[in-house]
Amino acid sequence: MLSFLRYVPLVIVVATAFATGYYSTAGSLLWLGAAIPLSALAILGCYNLFHPTNNLLRIYPLLAYGRFFSEEIRPEIHQYFVEDDTHGSPLSFNDRQMVYERAAKEHQEKSFGTELDVYASGYEWLNHTIAPKDANPEQFRITIGGAACKHPYDMALLNVSSMSFGSLSANAVLALNGGAKLGAFAHATGEGGLSQYHLRPGGDLVWEIGTAYFGCRTEDGRFDPEQFAEKAAEQAVKCVTVKLSQGAKPGLGGVMPASKMTEEIAKVRGVPAHQKCVSPPGHTEFNTPIGLLQFLEQLRELCGWKPVGFKLCIGHRSEFLAICKAMLETNILPDYIIVDGGEGGTGAAPLEFEDHVGVPLTEGLHFVNQSLIACGLRDAIKVGCSGKITSAFGMAKRIIQGADYCNSARAMMLALGCIQAQRCETNRCPTGITTQDPSRTRGLQPDVKKHRVRNFQHATVMEFNRLIASMGLDGPEQLHPSMLMRRVGPTTVKSYEDIYYQAEPNELVDGCDASFWGRDWTDARSDCFGPRTIKANA
Repeated sequence: MLSFLRYVPLVIVVATAFATGYYSTAGSLLWLGAAIPLSALAILGCYNLFHPTNNLLRIYPLLAYGRFFSEEIRPEIHQYFVEDDTHGSPLSFNDRQMVYERAAKEHQEKSFGTELDVYASGYEWLNHTIAPKDANPEQFRITIGGAACKHPYDMALLNVSSMSFGSLSANAVLALNGGAKLGAFAHATGEGGLSQYHLRPGGDLVWEIGTAYFGCRTEDGRFDPEQFAEKAAEQAVKCVTVKLSQGAKPGLGGVMPASKMTEEIAKVRGVPAHQKCVSPPGHTEFNTPIGLLQFLEQLRELCGWKPVGFKLCIGHRSEFLAICKAMLETNILPDYIIVDGGEGGTGAAPLEFEDHVGVPLTEGLHFVNQSLIACGLRDAIKVGCSGKITSAFGMAKRIIQGADYCNSARAMMLALGCIQAQRCETNRCPTGITTQDPSRTRGLQPDVKKHRVRNFQHATVMEFNRLIASMGLDGPEQLHPSMLMRRVGPTTVKSYEDIYYQAEPNELVDGCDASFWGRDWTDARSDCFGPRTIKANA
């Protein structure tokens, strides 16, 4: 008997619809106004009894919509009423609030002590000194450009990480680049091509070239040297990055839904409009480590000897060591390498890739840094990193782990007004940042938001300056793994110097057999990418 209660709402709606319809025949507009929506709801409920695909609607003709609505608002309910200040994900409430306050130039202090459990395993901190320095009032900068570079670039310590026009709205790109112009830091274009919105404000650009070669591709999807040379000559383009993989979906090409592929975005990318666009998972211009370096050398010559580098999320360790072997054999060196963390980023990706593919930034960054040191290449190549960097502590931590500078995407989106709704892939972003819907993008005002982007970057870098000054340091180059502490057990604390392997210069070149490298150095081949089993059959 109780099983029939699920039909009670439908019975009530149908009965009420009949009743209001009957009274509306007397000519009452009030009854007619009620009869129309009730009749529509009754028809819908009756149709659901025989729904062709959804079993919930067939069994619970109207009640099932309550579940659908609850699912729709679940992220907002969880974010605003369930999660605490420190454990929200991907970014905690405290992280988001700090970005908002810095972007708005509001107070950034908190009272009554930390909310973190300082005795929990995994808690990290920096050691200060009794004799602190005065903080440097200027931003530190890192010169990007090796011996083959004729136009080196002074990179800020915190920059806008890769986000494409198409994934972002035009107004969002304008605001990010406008903020970069005001704050004199770099803005990475993402792999979606070089658009007028990247160029119009005049901020410094790092042009990213992905597997689809958007903006410099032939009709059949191959690399077009002439297009590339023409666009790379733009004064705003300071560096060129070849994207091998990204943390959100390493080993997988990007996807642009047909609903977001407008005529304008298609023109920038060089692909058909209003069609789903899927980037290849790998590059077609090279398939070996030596081929990668030769492609970088080609780009370097075509762009007028500006800094050229590559970006990757670490997967098989032997593959990166293979690139290092290729560098030693050819003497072709990238000016910089950007390490992306497997934590995922702003790009929408399958859950399996976001959660379980790619080396996290801590291990990936450490491995790249130690590999370059062990091959005697570190002094000639700068290392950048990206992956959930929102604070001065996050910057210091990554520089200690091996980076020279940091990039951030999610924090910059928060500075624009992102509320972490996690609707990026739906074209229904509520803040107008990751959508091409004009009714939504109009709410984002570039001339206002560019100041927020600049404010956040400036405040965070200045806080970084104060942080290292409190440690008694004159500059970021003095940061060392011994200065970053981590609780690894209830009564055990170790520094990163003790936790992670510290390579000696040239140890791999000189034939060191340290257990840290395992068989990876032996398996690394400059003429082949791929895991050990594939190489064995090559």
